[in-house]
Amino acid sequence: MSLGSRLALFVRGEGSSVWDEKGNRYLDFLGGIAVNSLGHAHPVFVDAVSRQAVTLAHVSNYFASPQQLQLAATVKRIAGTGDAGRVFFANSGTEAVEAAVKLARLHGHAIGTETILCLDGAFHGRTMGALAVTPKAAYQDPFMPMLSGARAIEPTIEALEAAFAQPQASIAALIVEPIQGEAGVVELPDGYLRRARELTTQHGALLIVDEVQTGVGRTGEWFAFQREGIVPDAITLAKGIAGGFPLGALVTFGAASDLFQPGNHNSTFGGNPLATAVGQAVIGEIERANLLQNAAVRGAQLCAGVEGMPLVSGTRGAGLLIGITLKAPVAVQLRDEAQRRGLIVNAPDASVIRIAPALTIGDAEVEEFLALFREAVETVAAGIDQENAS
Repeated sequence: MSLGSRLALFVRGEGSSVWDEKGNRYLDFLGGIAVNSLGHAHPVFVDAVSRQAVTLAHVSNYFASPQQLQLAATVKRIAGTGDAGRVFFANSGTEAVEAAVKLARLHGHAIGTETILCLDGAFHGRTMGALAVTPKAAYQDPFMPMLSGARAIEPTIEALEAAFAQPQASIAALIVEPIQGEAGVVELPDGYLRRARELTTQHGALLIVDEVQTGVGRTGEWFAFQREGIVPDAITLAKGIAGGFPLGALVTFGAASDLFQPGNHNSTFGGNPLATAVGQAVIGEIERANLLQNAAVRGAQLCAGVEGMPLVSGTRGAGLLIGITLKAPVAVQLRDEAQRRGLIVNAPDASVIRIAPALTIGDAEVEEFLALFREAVETVAAGIDQENAS
């Protein structure tokens, strides 16, 4: 069932290229919205799917599998949970957030509150729990009333301190994205996560970091929270963890790992052998090919390359999650012009272009992007000049 118009019908992909049903090639710099971490049809991805599909695809949540246990151990290692960490596998980012919201509820019941703080501009998902902490009227209003307890604050350190300074403030959890992709690739202020960690610890609240879009190497680190040297109570993962195969996860640290008890939460498909085998292969390839460094290097190349282009006012983000900010609200027009030239980007905001290409992109693909993007911005800029002159 389609719930909106589609911009093209793609039938094949290879590396950072996709082809539509008419045989036209497009350079994919959106990567399935930060999902295709190894690009399209990467041999490691294809081999993992093929080998596991003919071995064991699904056994239900009554049983474990070696693939599930291996990926859980790998995720705990790269997240730095230590032995106390636990991993719950789901099928998507919004399911991972649902699990996080339930974790916050369990903690809230223990301390006598159901308040969950979230941030203006956040996007955590569209299921009811995740939607409750996604404070955007366009998404929430058709489905009111929301789950009780969610409260949005401005994404500033001052607003965070004010929320925790209120008399009788009792907060179960704070959930944040290190970079708000949906809001236009907006980074939290420097030091925000460190201050959030201090305040949540001081007041007995959980700190939940939504790494669905930023996790598994997207920003040049395994996880964006690691840039501030903190240890959260939980993180949510999805998107790039299995490079295009549906997989999500809630990862807990320390005492938060003891909140869920058997029977509290589960998923029939979550963490099945097929999905977790692919996840293990994707993370293994990111490590083997040193794609964290590649994300940092190519991200810097992209940001430097768009500097000075017509209409471009700057860039923000980290690694290969980049927002190109514009001097005029023409992002949709520019997105469409880029696609006419065979370049896939998106416009999460009227004045921002978001790019999130595969972590495997190389120098030649970045240069091709820059050439196509320059043509697109010059065309849109010329149209603006013509309108202003008439």
